[in-house]
Amino acid sequence: MKLYGVTGYKNAGKTGLMERLVTEITGRGFSVSTIKHAHHATDIDHEGRDSYRHRQAGAGQVLVSSPVRWALMTELRGAPEPSLDDLLTRLNPVDLVLIEGYKSAPHPKVEAHRMETGRPLLAPTNPTIRAVASNAAPDVACPLFHLDDTAAIADFILSEVGL
Repeated sequence: MKLYGVTGYKNAGKTGLMERLVTEITGRGFSVSTIKHAHHATDIDHEGRDSYRHRQAGAGQVLVSSPVRWALMTELRGAPEPSLDDLLTRLNPVDLVLIEGYKSAPHPKVEAHRMETGRPLLAPTNPTIRAVASNAAPDVACPLFHLDDTAAIADFILSEVGL
């Protein structure tokens, strides 16, 4: 599986770019999976649901299945967060895995950047960032795309990974 990331600071447009890239790249006939890293406790389940009650009762893993999807939730209960490499082994094979977050991981990335956040670019100090997608025209030493030019960003990523 080929890997490519989208990184950047909060409110930089990462999730919107990821969503558009998945649509664009799958529309070209490639299979895509995603991994999203969160810095805070995140919950895909909600109080009152049977699966939530199972986890609250102490289950280490809860698998929920229906005719349209299934999900496996694993409670860490104080254990360390799995590495990105470990998480990747749990995915079914696809053409491309797009990874949101994981700023310091070694895979190549596009940095999403919005000038109005007031945050500096990561690219000048992060060699894994191969391009910047911004709503402005910052001076960068790597390819620069407009944040909304999804087709060009997808072309760049697919070329980078050899698809």
